[in-house]
Amino acid sequence: MTPEQHAEILGNEAKRAIIVKYLAGQKEHGGQLWRKKGLIDMAIEEAIDQVVYLLTLKQQLEERGIELGEIDEPK
Repeated sequence: MTPEQHAEILGNEAKRAIIVKYLAGQKEHGGQLWRKKGLIDMAIEEAIDQVVYLLTLKQQLEERGIELGEIDEPK
């Protein structure tokens, strides 16, 4: 698979996920985000959760001696 083909697949998957999530959110919450109390704080909490999940996963993999990948990337 070429990088272009892979990018196309990723784009299609992302588009599908966004549409599903958007429509579910519209059904549950509607629009007019500026009227939602606490929206910014909730979004920040979600971002923090993502960092916590990734750091926890990294720690759990390291504790089990699991190292992903085979190639060292330049820093």
